[in-house]
Amino acid sequence: MTLTIPEEVKTLSSKFEASGHELYLVGGAVRDYAMGKPIYDWDFTTDASPEKILAILGEDAFYDNNFGTVGFPYKEGERPFEVTTFRTETTYSDARHPDEIKWGNTLEEDLKRRDFTINAMALKISNLNFKILNKEDIGIIDPYDGKKDIDKKLIRAVGDPIERFSEDALRMMRAVRIASELGFTIDEQTFNAIKMHAGSIHKIAHERVRDELLKILGSKYPYEGVLLLHGSGLMDEILPELSKTFGVEQKSPGRHHIYDVGTHSLMSLKNCPSGDAIVRFATLIHDIGKPQTYKVQDAIITFYNHEVLGARIAKNIAARLRFSKRDSDKLWKLVRWHQFTVDEHQTDKAIRRFITKVTPEYVEDMLALRTGDRLGGGAAETSWRLEEFKKRLIEVQKQPFTVRDLKINGSDVMKELGIKPSPKVGEILNKLFEDVVEKRVDNEKEALLEKLRQITES
Repeated sequence: MTLTIPEEVKTLSSKFEASGHELYLVGGAVRDYAMGKPIYDWDFTTDASPEKILAILGEDAFYDNNFGTVGFPYKEGERPFEVTTFRTETTYSDARHPDEIKWGNTLEEDLKRRDFTINAMALKISNLNFKILNKEDIGIIDPYDGKKDIDKKLIRAVGDPIERFSEDALRMMRAVRIASELGFTIDEQTFNAIKMHAGSIHKIAHERVRDELLKILGSKYPYEGVLLLHGSGLMDEILPELSKTFGVEQKSPGRHHIYDVGTHSLMSLKNCPSGDAIVRFATLIHDIGKPQTYKVQDAIITFYNHEVLGARIAKNIAARLRFSKRDSDKLWKLVRWHQFTVDEHQTDKAIRRFITKVTPEYVEDMLALRTGDRLGGGAAETSWRLEEFKKRLIEVQKQPFTVRDLKINGSDVMKELGIKPSPKVGEILNKLFEDVVEKRVDNEKEALLEKLRQITES
């Protein structure tokens, strides 16, 4: 792996060197470099104070926080460079923010306060010599053996993990997220510390927890990430409704399920073909209403209306984690209507009703959920009925769903009939829409105008 240093980094380094200050590349950028990955987020640390950083970088730099981080835009549309003054250890009374910001004197102090060993490495910019860089040619400053942990595919806290998570409880979620992004495991001592302190995640703003959760679900290894949430106890704290599904049996005569509800949910997530985090989340919680609807009748386990209750639970989760209105709408609709019927005898009208309930833009997402659900329950990926249903969905969606989808509008009606705006215009359009739905006329402008003349003549 070679790394081409952007010209802007060269300029940045020159400015700090000329002013007599050190500049280091740190954090995820060094981790990516050590793993042979391209660098997208160029984050730096320096012995210069924020005021000196501003003076070095000039009028384009901005400093709008209390953490010693100065932003510097370097390319339109790209994330700004961030240059942060060395910081040192301090106390964290709220398990999230330091009680005070203390500037450090050395790089070692700064790296000591970071979360995980793979994020506690640095590269001195002046050592790069602005050439195409091979990672074997330059020494990474690595006081906590981050490179060794990368080779072991291990997430390990810097120093005492209990102290690290006491300082910032969100680091527990971050450990799971990074593991699920990279396909790493979490060091045993670090994982045990998460188990001990899982309850402190409630000190973190719901929005921050949501962001980490969605990153886990949108990662390369979401199934493994959710397994870590479950095993660490974090799931009990952030998604207690999902935790309750584990151990809820659903194997019974005549049913295809081979797992309990929770395990089935995990397997459904694992097999969901969508990369969308909300679709994956809906797949994970699609049966979240089953524990409360569990009944046994004549040795048969039933969960009648679990999708209705599940939709309400999904709405509550979305509200609690401060989901956007759009994400919340998508989540609960996918959960609510995942029990759709696949029957070759369904009419176009029945399929239209299904599409309208789900909303057309979520139909593909619903099919992805169904695929995960089938595979997660031990069934085949698809069936001839499901394939026929997919074809019908395509055909039916070619038809208009509202009056607005007609190939003519109110202006066409008024022009053709020589009338002024009135409720009659809407009545005529609704009648034409009904005729199109019932296939009495094609949704083509000339055909609709001809039908319009027939209506007015009759």
